[in-house]
Amino acid sequence: MGGRLLASSQPEPSLSDIATSAAHGEDSPYFAGWRAYDEDRYDPATNPSGVIQMGLAENQVSFDLLEAYLREHPEVSDCGAGFRENALFQDYHGLKSFRMAMASFMETIRGGKARFDPDRMVLTAGATAANELLTFILANPGDALLVPTPYYPGFDRDLRWRTGVNIVPVHCGSDTGFQVTAGALQAAYDEAVAAGASVRGVVLTNPSNPLGTTIERAALEDIVDFVARNDVHLISDEIYSGSVFAAPKLVSVAEVVEDRVRRGGGGVDVAARVHVVYSLSKDLGLPGFRVGVVCSRNDAVVAAARRMSSFTLVSSQTQRALAVMLSDAAFVAAYVRANRARLRERRDHMAAGLARAGLTCLRGNAGLFVWVDMRPLLDEATVEGELRLWRQVVAEAKLNISPGSSCHCSEPGWFRVCFANMSLETLDVALQRLSCFTERWNKRV
Repeated sequence: MGGRLLASSQPEPSLSDIATSAAHGEDSPYFAGWRAYDEDRYDPATNPSGVIQMGLAENQVSFDLLEAYLREHPEVSDCGAGFRENALFQDYHGLKSFRMAMASFMETIRGGKARFDPDRMVLTAGATAANELLTFILANPGDALLVPTPYYPGFDRDLRWRTGVNIVPVHCGSDTGFQVTAGALQAAYDEAVAAGASVRGVVLTNPSNPLGTTIERAALEDIVDFVARNDVHLISDEIYSGSVFAAPKLVSVAEVVEDRVRRGGGGVDVAARVHVVYSLSKDLGLPGFRVGVVCSRNDAVVAAARRMSSFTLVSSQTQRALAVMLSDAAFVAAYVRANRARLRERRDHMAAGLARAGLTCLRGNAGLFVWVDMRPLLDEATVEGELRLWRQVVAEAKLNISPGSSCHCSEPGWFRVCFANMSLETLDVALQRLSCFTERWNKRV
């Protein structure tokens, strides 16, 4: 029969609710834009009219520094060295050498203002797994998490899809630079509770994806007070913490909590409600290595995370290799310094190109993208108007950018545009295309 499937008149067996759920969010324009790119990828030599991917927050501006380090230290990636140790079973807690190196790296990029205990770190296969793992631990199906908007479109998948937990958007506007406030959190919390929801926590991204901005210390203090007052948890996703390239500097929630613990009072109780997520996908540009981490002072959370980490382990070879690299203090310091300078230069280059196209963006100080104001191009200030504009940009300019509605932004016309996942030459092609598009668009109206 050659393994050929035979046609059957019997109905196909049904699948689980999770398998058939729309909560993954794959129908979002965020993922649809990726498909447009996958079907017609830009290549300067073989497909110069293809779609340029500006919807992927990937850091390639400092790849040469990592490649140079590996050339100079071939032992780091030597598969033969320690083969037996890599091949055999490792403790779910992760290698102590790697957790120590990771803790040191996280402290370095925060200027030594926050400390991380390697024994309270749980390794995961990236930040996606870390956020889902914490959601499973902190909330039951049907419970809710407060998430300020605009937020990373993947959260619809990471926080909701398999956990059955609901997201309650906390709408933030351009009048405050989209900064979240404790007042907005409290209003969203009160409304959710009045509607019968059990709110279990708040999820922040700091620095923000998609805004490319950091949260000010005063706002963080207010948010921590909100968490304590309402008896909920706080997940702070800080995967861009090493990609802050301009003032103000990052204030990690770990720093705020540490200060409160030192002062005593209720600091220890609050600390047990705050959990930090980090990964090496953005700052080091290693999304393919799948390395994330959950950091918590809550013993019960750490214990549960370790039990659940069997579903999301990081390979021993990856841990050993990165432990060597991250333990090289001189390399780490030089890399972080150079990467920040390159990101700032690339961001300024992007802003200048947008200006030539007659567009402005939020003044960001971090990340791999800009939050672009394209409201002047809308034919109507609605989500439908925004999506029409987005489809035109993809079809005519051949640029995949992410519409604000995919980030649940309450103001139509904002777009996230990435600048670090391509060469400078490709970025210039993209900016020229955008400039031509806006010129043609303005002539139509």
